[in-house]
Amino acid sequence: MKIKERNIFISGGSRGIGRAISLSQAEKGVTLFINYLRDDEAAARAKKEAEKKGARVFLLPGNVGDPDTILSLFKSIQEKTNRLDAVIHNAALGVFKPAHQLREKDWDISLDVNAKALLFLSQSALPLMKQHGGKIVAISSLGSTHFTPHYGAIGISKAALESLVRYLAVELAPYKIHVNAVSGGLIETDSLKRFPDFHKMKKEFLRRTPGGRLGSPEDIADAVSFLLGPKSDWFYGQTLIADGGYSLF
Repeated sequence: MKIKERNIFISGGSRGIGRAISLSQAEKGVTLFINYLRDDEAAARAKKEAEKKGARVFLLPGNVGDPDTILSLFKSIQEKTNRLDAVIHNAALGVFKPAHQLREKDWDISLDVNAKALLFLSQSALPLMKQHGGKIVAISSLGSTHFTPHYGAIGISKAALESLVRYLAVELAPYKIHVNAVSGGLIETDSLKRFPDFHKMKKEFLRRTPGGRLGSPEDIADAVSFLLGPKSDWFYGQTLIADGGYSLF
């Protein structure tokens, strides 16, 4: 059987949800371009694990909140291929503060990395995707539509992200590029454990979640895999909620 070759870019792809997504896509015939911010050791571990599954892996350090950095990252990609099949924007940054206590730089960091980056990633990816189509998937969160204490900057940036997904979905559809998002509930990662009142929030989440547990990075990776596959070809501009049923209440 002929192996289908695919080239995939993942921002924030070395830890947590991003690592799970990277490993879910790692197989023979796949080239992964894994972006990360600064943790070289975590990136090296993710690369080694993905290569064990048969993927070819290139590590691309850099802050995707900076449009010039994105241009540099994609210049590196174009030195290795003239084709991208998928872009996953998972990288996220933000401070945990009430909205009325946010400083300008707190606001800017969240909007730059969580929302603006998707715009410039999509623009840079378009020349590598428009001849054959592809998939763009952004990672959002329930804070985009549901109030979460201390989550104002991040939640608002994720709302902007989801709106951008809808606009890009319409505008890139003529190129057969599908743009969608995945939104999770409480996902058990190291970042979540740094959240103020984590244990109180976890207890409340478990109390009202039909799924009866916290989400795992692999739960989100599975949803991303669906949106990257052919069975999602009728999805345009949608935010797929994978939260164990939490948002039903």
